[in-house]
Formats: sequence, structure tokens, C-alpha cells
Amino acid sequence: MEYDVIIIGSGPGGYVAAIRASQLGLKTAVVEKESLGGVCLNWGCIPTKALIKSAQVFQYIQHAEDYGISVDGAKHDFSKVIKRSRDVAAGMSKGVQFLMKKNKIDVIIGYGQVLPGKKVEVKGSGASKILSAKNIILATGGRSRELSSLKQDGKKIIGYREAMTLPKLPKSIVIVGSGAIGIEFAYFYNAMGSDVTIMEFLPAIVPNEDADVSKSLESIFKKKGIKINTSTEVTGVDKSGKSCIVSFKNSKGEHKIECEIVLSAVGVSTNLENLGLESVGINTKNGRVVVDDVYKTTAPGYYAIGDIVHGPALAHVASAEGIICVEAIAGHSPDSLDYNNIPGCTYSSPEIASVGMTEKAARDAGYEIKVGKFPFSASGKASSSGETDGFVKMIFDSKYGELLGAHMIGTNVTEMIAEIVAVRKLETTGMELLKTVHPHPTMSEAIMEATAAAYGEVIHL
Repeated sequence: MEYDVIIIGSGPGGYVAAIRASQLGLKTAVVEKESLGGVCLNWGCIPTKALIKSAQVFQYIQHAEDYGISVDGAKHDFSKVIKRSRDVAAGMSKGVQFLMKKNKIDVIIGYGQVLPGKKVEVKGSGASKILSAKNIILATGGRSRELSSLKQDGKKIIGYREAMTLPKLPKSIVIVGSGAIGIEFAYFYNAMGSDVTIMEFLPAIVPNEDADVSKSLESIFKKKGIKINTSTEVTGVDKSGKSCIVSFKNSKGEHKIECEIVLSAVGVSTNLENLGLESVGINTKNGRVVVDDVYKTTAPGYYAIGDIVHGPALAHVASAEGIICVEAIAGHSPDSLDYNNIPGCTYSSPEIASVGMTEKAARDAGYEIKVGKFPFSASGKASSSGETDGFVKMIFDSKYGELLGAHMIGTNVTEMIAEIVAVRKLETTGMELLKTVHPHPTMSEAIMEATAAAYGEVIHL
């Protein structure tokens, strides 16, 4: 069968690209080896947020007295918490199935490999199929990265998939890596009652965030009882006994810690194996497919988007890349993606959201800057909500008022960061943002107040 576009992979890059291609009148097929929606919908973004919401509800109940409400004997049923998460993911996957039918997109279940001549071979339970298309898009995503010292067995040393479906709550868990995945699971398991220890190789947790955010999160997590070891290398895990013995070293020497489960959260590896890239002349560099601004590979007619190309491995990035890619295929002239204005979010409690330069990066780049911070402890909405941890930090270029970066930690900040992305897109200056009236009382007022602090005009500090 001949298509205008065949997309291998149905994650947030693949299925969004497929829908946009169909909207543009292109006959489209999606090849998926597992479940529609990919890792994000089935094993990442969505089900983890469901787990975190259950943890937050449990914590609210535990602290109900703070709000003048008495609740006796509250406890969680861990298996039901896991089931709710899986049900949410299944419901979203069905939603993607509906969207495929609505947009008349053919879905072929099986493992896709590219062939010369703009063809795709799909291997499944039966005989393989050969599909042809004018354009082929690779959107195969990534998987949990493995370290040689931390080989996953799915039982004692696990990745994010197993962390979402454990049959029972572990009494203790060591989490190796403190990016978004590690931090979110650290919050979840701590809130549910596990003894949690974080091991981070770099000098600070959430190492890609602004230094003030990292320090704040470390302080908050330690108050919750989470143990944190930074500048620490895990050298091995002895899992021969009933529990795991984790060996690690840092500036204080070599140590061991016992735990029930080890979660490896050290990043993502790209799914590029056995795709047939070499057979069609698709080049890779540092484990990523080489592409141009509209995601053309080095082989004419073949494209790549999402985790397997340069840029941050984020669902919203993959979706944006997919739309740009198919619009270019359809003959449009889409703007290239501005990778300097991509928001990053971590959905722990407190949440973290950021976009643009950190303070250190701005100074290292030679900017003279204005920096303003506004703590949520001074926010009326945060105080009334009982959620006063965190702050908003704004960084501006002193000369032109350009908003170089924003960094937030606190309740609901992942819902606030889009304002900053929009004003950066529109090249709004600091003074223009300062004079933009924000509603009271809201958490978003902290953006205006932090901007005012940068310009020496803060009112509520």
C-alpha cells in the first residue's frame, strides 16, 4: 500500500505528526510495536502524574488537621494506587486510538524497519508486510538508560516501567539519578511511606536547574526525610541476598547501603537499533539521528523526530518537531523550533518549572543581568493554600530588558511557566512584564513580584 507518510512510533512525536499530516490531506499510516501513545502516555508522563496525584491526596489527608479537618485512620492501598495509574494510561491510549480513527490514519501493529526505496517492513506475529510511502518519519523514542555497574533485572534493580507497577510498596528504595524521573519517584515513594535515598553523580540534585532551585529542593526533600548523596558514584549492587547492597563512593570514602529495591534513573537511551538506518544511508552522531531544521535525515525522503534527534528528550518537544516536520513535507514553510525557549517541568511536590538561561549560564555568557526572586512565603494565595515552599526567580538582561530565564519551585508552577514561554516568544521586556496586571490572589502574582524585585520595585517584600 502506498502512503504519503509512514511514521514509525506512536509516542507524542509520532501520533501528533500523524494527526497533523492527516489534517494537511496526506494519506498517513503509523507503525507501532506496542501500545499507541508510546512511553510518555503508557509508561511515562501520564501514569507517573497519576501516581503523584495519589501521593499528594494521601499527604493532604495526613495533614488535614492543618486545615481544621479531622481524619482518622487514613491509609493507602498501594495496589489500588497502581491500578488507578494504569487505568488512566489505558484510557488515554484509547483516546489516541479514537483520534487515529477520526483522522483516518491506518495503524499497523508490529516492529518497523526502513528499507531502501522509501519502504518500511513491518514484522509482527504473522507474515511481515512491506509498506511504501513518499515520506517516512522515524519517531521511535527512547528507553531507560543502563549503566554497566547497574544492570537492570526488572526485580531488584529496576527502571521506570517497573517503578510504576511494583506489586507492593518497598520498605526502602535507592534511586540513582536525580533528573525529573528520579525526583518524581523519590517524592512518590517517600510520600507513600518508603525509606528513600537519592544518589547523584553531579554536585547537585536536578543538576540542569538553576542552583537556587537545586538548593531549595534539597532542603525541602531532606525535611521530608529523603536522604540525598551528591557527588556520589554508585560502583555496584550486590543482589545475591534477600535485599540489595549498594556500593558507592564520594569524597568521604567508600560506603555501602542496604535497600529492598534500586531504581536506575540515569537518563534515556535512544531506540535506534535494528531500524535499518545504515541500509538507507541515515547518519547518526553521538547516538542521535542527524537532521536539519525540518528534521530531514541524510537520506532523501526519510525524517526523524523526538528523543532520537538533538534537543531535550521531552514529550512537548517531540510533538512540536512532528508538526514542523509534516508541515514541511506538505509544502509549508514552518518556523524552525527555538530550542532556547523550551520549558522543562518536574512534577514532584513541590513542582519545578524553568525556561531559558540559569543565572550562572547568563553570567558565563557575559550578560550584565538583573535578578529578582519572590518567595511563596510572601504570597497570599500560597499562604491560604498552606503551600508556601519555593519561589519564582526571574533573570533579565540589564541593557535591553530581555527575559533571559525564569526558574520556579513550588505548588502549580508547571501551570505557570507557559506565561514565561509566551512572553519570551513575543520578546516582551522586563518592564512590560512588570506593568502587566496579574490577578490577586494567585500564585502567578509571584512572576510580577519577582520581576518587580529585579527592577527594585517589589511591593510585598
